[in-house]
Amino acid sequence: MIVGFVALVWGADRFVYGAAGLASNWGVSRIVIGLTVVAFGTSAPEMLVSAMAALAGSGEMGVGNAVGSNITNVTLVLGAAAVVGPLSIHSRLLRREIPILFLAMAVSGFFLWDGNLERYEGLILFAGLIAMVAWLAAQGAKESAADAPAALEDDDIPSGLPTRKAVLLFVVGLVCLLLGSRVLVWGAVELAMRLGVSELVVGLTVVALGTSLPELAASVAASRRGEQDIAVGNVVGSNIFNLLGVLALPGIIAPGEVSEMVVKRDFPIMLGATLLLLFMALNERNEIGKKRGITLVVVFVFYFVLLFGWPDFAGIPG
Repeated sequence: MIVGFVALVWGADRFVYGAAGLASNWGVSRIVIGLTVVAFGTSAPEMLVSAMAALAGSGEMGVGNAVGSNITNVTLVLGAAAVVGPLSIHSRLLRREIPILFLAMAVSGFFLWDGNLERYEGLILFAGLIAMVAWLAAQGAKESAADAPAALEDDDIPSGLPTRKAVLLFVVGLVCLLLGSRVLVWGAVELAMRLGVSELVVGLTVVALGTSLPELAASVAASRRGEQDIAVGNVVGSNIFNLLGVLALPGIIAPGEVSEMVVKRDFPIMLGATLLLLFMALNERNEIGKKRGITLVVVFVFYFVLLFGWPDFAGIPG
């Protein structure tokens, strides 16, 4: 399972770098590359794990990965980043990306409410993802590099990378992503059996935490450098991708019933954590300080412990 995590993280980095290099060589602007290639690439681990889980008949794990990654991002990732340095919420984020996030939560919650995720619902979510990326790319193309959403560190978008090397990095990264996600799913299923918990719980916790490690590292590093926009924008963008892309794949590949625990427990917790984050940020300086960051981390730890330590909360028969 650890091998799967390592392959996912390493493969995602090479995949993004190679794909961004190819796009740059083909004349695509850096802003558009950041909003499309880099954004898709950094969500590739979650998307491939969700797809592999669905193909292996473990659709619950894929759904758990999407919802659990969002809970992890809002609580642990942003909480840890705020502990390192105060996080300022950019006004553009409040006007544009955060409303899109709440819209994505509303649509996906509506689809899950009846306890089923049908193929057409998955296709609608994925179409929404494509439409959102196209719209953001169009908006980004109108903005100057200084005003562009921070997804997008220059280190992620190479200049002058030889096409042959870019293709090699792209292929090697993609292979590692595919193999890593498969190994991770196998390991997660085995872990669920050994611990006596559901695949949903493992998806919500261990798998979600593992696939969120790149966001954790990027956001903490950005906060340390004083680039708060990158730290917050990274999480908001990732959560939108998880709802419209990662959650869509189990519905497209293996449509069917969704555990009622997702509807009654995990989705409301995800919504509540996001509302808590927004409430914390709405102050005079639109800032999340160290104390509030610690609160978010405590919420994550509490949720994690309850899932493994309280059978009734985890939905395990007594």
